[in-house]
Amino acid sequence: MNDSIRPLTSTRLTRWLFHCASPPVFYPLAGRLIPWFWALAALFGIAGLYVSFFVAPTDAVQGEAYRIIFVHVPASWMSMFIYLVMAFWAGVGLVFNTRLSGMMAQALAPTGALMAVLSLWTGALWGKPMWGTWWVWDARLTSELILAFLYIGFIALQASIDDPRRADKAGAILALVGVVNIPIIYFSVKWWNTLHQGASVSLTKSPSMAQTMLWGMLLMALCFWMYSIAVALMRVRAIILEREAATEWVKHAVE
Repeated sequence: MNDSIRPLTSTRLTRWLFHCASPPVFYPLAGRLIPWFWALAALFGIAGLYVSFFVAPTDAVQGEAYRIIFVHVPASWMSMFIYLVMAFWAGVGLVFNTRLSGMMAQALAPTGALMAVLSLWTGALWGKPMWGTWWVWDARLTSELILAFLYIGFIALQASIDDPRRADKAGAILALVGVVNIPIIYFSVKWWNTLHQGASVSLTKSPSMAQTMLWGMLLMALCFWMYSIAVALMRVRAIILEREAATEWVKHAVE
């Protein structure tokens, strides 16, 4: 590619991204995308549940109880990933003062909190038959609990401030500070001697499970991912209508 074309292409892409970041443009775009993500969530969910419960073999050590991982592991992944995305949008809003960024962070927080609570709940259901107890102050469990409190704290902080822009800035600072907890969750089983087993899926090593188990877990992860996007888009549309209620374009959009 000619070097003289690259800056132009980059500029056009940047302008397009900022154009889409405008609430009047993003609102109808999100509305068109939502049905597709719901359809993908249903498709991946049906396929993932079928593989997880009817195709994947019984674990030689844990028996049928291991199948809780097909919900537990994707929920745990999404709880961390959503927080990183939420912190990214919060940081973008803090730096560039863009309205949509704060709205996106606010829209993602409840779904992230749901995933963190689901991770803890399914972990307890898994831990009882495996460890003989519902809860231990294990490094990974404790750091995941802190993640759930960070989500709840973010939601409560924003709700306690009447001015949306001030609420976005305060929430952004909390979200960015809380990012330090994500690597702690991920590496906790390596840094400390914990009851929680190590990662079954790694980017640098072959998976330590049967291929059908891996496929079931990945399909459920995709289901949770598509679900999270669909719900976040629905929620951000509601937030846009609430915050932009006084503008002319919203009055026309709701008519």
